[in-house]
Amino acid sequence: MAAPTLRCFSRGRWFRTPGPPGVLLLGLRESHSGAQGLLAVQKARGLFKEFFPERGSKIELPELFDRGTANFPQTIYCGFDPTADSLHVGHLLALLGLFHFQRAGHNVIALVGGATARLGDPSGRTKEREALEPERVRSNARALRQGLEAMVANHEQLFANGRTWGSFTVLDNSAWYQKQHLVDFLAAVGGQFRMGTLLSRQSVQTRLKSPEGMSLAEFLYQVLQAYDFYYLFQHYGCRVQLGGSDQLGNILSGYEFIHKLTGEDVFGITVPLITSTTGAKLGKSAGNAVWLNRDKTSPFELYQFFVRQQDALVERYLKLFTFLPLPEIDHIMQLHDKEPEKRGPQKRLAAEVTKLVHGQEGLNSAKRCTQALYHSSTDALEVMSDQELKELFKEASFSELVLDPGTSVLDTCRKANAIPDGPRGYQMITEGGVSINHRQVTNPESVLVVGQHILKNGLSLLKIGKRNFYIIKWLQL
Repeated sequence: MAAPTLRCFSRGRWFRTPGPPGVLLLGLRESHSGAQGLLAVQKARGLFKEFFPERGSKIELPELFDRGTANFPQTIYCGFDPTADSLHVGHLLALLGLFHFQRAGHNVIALVGGATARLGDPSGRTKEREALEPERVRSNARALRQGLEAMVANHEQLFANGRTWGSFTVLDNSAWYQKQHLVDFLAAVGGQFRMGTLLSRQSVQTRLKSPEGMSLAEFLYQVLQAYDFYYLFQHYGCRVQLGGSDQLGNILSGYEFIHKLTGEDVFGITVPLITSTTGAKLGKSAGNAVWLNRDKTSPFELYQFFVRQQDALVERYLKLFTFLPLPEIDHIMQLHDKEPEKRGPQKRLAAEVTKLVHGQEGLNSAKRCTQALYHSSTDALEVMSDQELKELFKEASFSELVLDPGTSVLDTCRKANAIPDGPRGYQMITEGGVSINHRQVTNPESVLVVGQHILKNGLSLLKIGKRNFYIIKWLQL
């Protein structure tokens, strides 16, 4: 196979070319001219942290966005490696950055790293990632695409602002790397990189000084990320790469590669990293990920993650994680100063993020679960689905039982294996240690009543003591 062709993309307008196999185009719309001050606004909100380079040789970064979006829409991309089958909260700021550009009329690309995930990005890591099998990476990549599609749809349906947006395109870099032969690629691309420059990157230096060292695969990661930027520049007119602040070195490699080959100006923008209260980066590797896939983190858990945020952080998070205008955020915080016990900013933050990630129904589900768990709401329990109950009470035992005539509280507890046999189980009920649907029961011989012990949805929530839950689905009602 011939080596990849390295050719120059002429400066100027966005153009569209047929994408490689596997390319998905979502929500294509005409662009608009609402990008004036976009960079300054997001810098003020704290979403955009660093810009590189500060000055281009032919054009400066602000000029790209200040000369009229309708005539000169720009293209911005951000990469997401499928090292897991879900994105997490740590990825949200990069996605919010893409959405803000899209809302301003620019075209954005979310690049799933189906190829680069095989190498593993060393940025911000103290040791090498565990190698993933090719099929696992492909499966993860499919899941990430589905998650991105869902968020794009939620964004378009629930956060429209009356303006015409740019396009949101999902690509997978395996589409172009699977066509490459190693020797051809190295011959065409490898000669454009200098070892001294690659070795000088902070991520490389840190790993080389560590006891484990650094593998060749990890070392070459920045080369492939640089080529991704070049490929998108050539085929999609992409001049701006967005990434976490730990990606600055990789973005720099792409800038140098493109500028060396073409003489054209491209740019990088970083977003801040979200950390835990201990200062650790949120993510899979740190073991503290809050996932965006419902199968891994339910809407209720995502909602509660943001509801629990400290007062000292919530104003900053409203600016980072939502599309709310700054004056509205100021008003929310003023109300909070008067009634801090209501946790108004936290609830608004949680609602906005949950709606973006899981849609309106996901937000409704999170609120139902909140009412059922923290406010002992029987009404909320009655409209909850099996899935919601299982998500809410993850450690709960789930049973399907047939409701025989005359079934008592004692029968139910024993069939669900919730109490021990014999006098001790009977005594647990009489002493008030058992509740059904948030209502304490003390008579073991009481016959179950539909509408009281059994909810309209055919479910019963049995609690033994303070923390042991059992979910019962009644059959043949």
